[in-house]
Amino acid sequence: MKRIDKKTADAYFRTRTILISIYLVIGFSASFGAVFFAEFLAEFTFNGFPLHYYMGAQGAVLTFIILLFVNAIVSDRIDKKYGIDEARNESIGSGKTVDH
Repeated sequence: MKRIDKKTADAYFRTRTILISIYLVIGFSASFGAVFFAEFLAEFTFNGFPLHYYMGAQGAVLTFIILLFVNAIVSDRIDKKYGIDEARNESIGSGKTVDH
C-alpha cells in the first residue's frame, strides 16, 4: 500500500475540514436562516410563494441535495489533486492485493 507523506495528508485533511465547515455553514444558513429572517424574506417571492415559506418547505432540502452533489464533485477533484486514486482504493477495500 502506498504511503502518503505526512505533509500531504495534513494538507488533504485540512482542505477537507475547511470544505465540510463551509458546507455546514451553508446548510445551517439555509435551514435556520429562513426562520431567523422570516419577516424580511416574506417581502420576496420565489415560484409564487413567499421566500421564507419556500425555504422552509422545499428550499432547505434542495440546498442539502445540491450540497451533496457539490461535495461529491469537489471531493473527487481534491482526491486527484492529492494523488488518492479511487480505483486503487476500491481494489484495496475489496481485499485484493495491490502491486507497486
